[in-house]
Amino acid sequence: MGTMTVPDKTAADTPVPAPKKLPPAAQRALAEAEARRRQIDAEIAARPAEKGGRGGLDPNRYGDWEIKGITADF
Repeated sequence: MGTMTVPDKTAADTPVPAPKKLPPAAQRALAEAEARRRQIDAEIAARPAEKGGRGGLDPNRYGDWEIKGITADF
């Protein structure tokens, strides 16, 4: 069998760049988006379970018109 060569540098030797400081407007936008996601998740969790429904996320919102491999576009 062949021999295995070990590279001189490992991933631990590679410097990791410092994360960029986002401007306040970007930080605010990210915080608002996270708050909206939490609100949507809470609203979905509070809804009663649908009996006999297709399951999954709302296709009107997420554009997923596939059910068991069959695409339905209406």
